Amino acid sequence: MSTEATGANARPAAADAGPLGYLALGLTLLGYGLLATGVLSGAGVKDAVALAHLVGGVTLFIAGLWQLRSSETFTGTAFTSLGAFWATWSVAAGTGKHAAGLFLLLWALLAFTLTVAGWASGRFSRLLYGLLTVALLLTAIATLGGSSGLAKAAGWIAALAGVVAWYWATATLTNSLWGRTALPVK
Repeated sequence: MSTEATGANARPAAADAGPLGYLALGLTLLGYGLLATGVLSGAGVKDAVALAHLVGGVTLFIAGLWQLRSSETFTGTAFTSLGAFWATWSVAAGTGKHAAGLFLLLWALLAFTLTVAGWASGRFSRLLYGLLTVALLLTAIATLGGSSGLAKAAGWIAALAGVVAWYWATATLTNSLWGRTALPVK
């Protein structure tokens, strides 16, 4: 007996939520990273909470579920996990430095897992998740050690990871809509 749905029960092919997920991740990392650097006078990491919760948390999580539904295990896992990270981070204000440092170290471990698992996907995957791993690790160390200089360096690395994710989404969307490789992705 076939398990394929036909006729009225057929489901249309799902659209790729990858660009949405990478845009959400990129914009969140870029916003968080720039705010962490102190480059914007009078603004800091705490100002990234709404962006992190709605774009980085909710949108990224939904894009991940969409990818899992489309049998895209890697991006589904990456997006739902990172969506959970941003949603949790956005509501964890007031957490002690040891708990926050441990939280960031554990998520650096997830980012490292994504770096290794996505290695064969190409240089953008390696670069994005590698930079994210380093940014989370440095932020954890800065949090545990109280180093504002290290936190700023981590912010720049997070912002760079955000630019990579944003470019990846932009290239994927552009190439898809233009029907040719206008921007390199691999």
